[in-house]
Amino acid sequence: MADRRNMYFYTRSDQETLQHLNGLKDLARKYNFNILDSPDKANIIVSVGGDGTFLQAVRKTGFREDCLYAGISSTGSLSMYCDFQLDDQQKMIQAMLAEEIEIRRYPTIEVKVNDQTSFYCLNEFSLRSGIIKTFVIDVFIDDIHFETFRGDGMLIATPTGSTAYNKSVNGSVVDPMLPCIQVSELASLNNNRYRTLGSSFILSGQRSLSLQVVQDGNDYPTMGMDNEALSIQHVQDIQIGLSGKVIKTVKLKDNSFWEKVKRTFL
Repeated sequence: MADRRNMYFYTRSDQETLQHLNGLKDLARKYNFNILDSPDKANIIVSVGGDGTFLQAVRKTGFREDCLYAGISSTGSLSMYCDFQLDDQQKMIQAMLAEEIEIRRYPTIEVKVNDQTSFYCLNEFSLRSGIIKTFVIDVFIDDIHFETFRGDGMLIATPTGSTAYNKSVNGSVVDPMLPCIQVSELASLNNNRYRTLGSSFILSGQRSLSLQVVQDGNDYPTMGMDNEALSIQHVQDIQIGLSGKVIKTVKLKDNSFWEKVKRTFL
């Protein structure tokens, strides 16, 4: 971190977290970091909260590729995106002195709706019925029709997002060193008329995925981008693929992705 000195804190707004913020800023200043009130000129962005706060920090600061993101947990335990605990200042000091630090690069996906609105996701993109009714989606891979889905929706996850919503719908946990996306079904209906693969599948980062919503009255679906909802009327075509953007985060030498998976789930 020697060449990175401009730091911005993105925090949860609860009173307990805010009470610790001044102490974190004082610690950073002690090691000659400049604390900024805006992320625009920051080259280190620190989230204080949980994984949800980290996702919001990345989204609200524009998925910056020219800075380093770090997560500090205020929940009492480490998580997939938070390498530090709020009450463990020793590890933070070591990181500031660049003694135990490596850089981890997380892939992101790009989603384009109706060939107009475009946005990025670090964890996952979800498409779900906006009403109490299943809906139909034609699924294309590289412009080739793959299947016609009917059910509650579909979920497209990055490798790091594979441990989140994706895992809860029986998707696979994927090593983030693999440039790929994972597609999982949400309550698919399989009968003589509709037939889907029935399991999640993984696409190379070189492939493109297109979801075409059949307009049968359910053309106002709920779309989730990480932990935010997006509402667009008359959704017809959604193009999804691995983007060229990567999010650089702090990686402690004793805290790899698979060590996090073991700690969290085993």
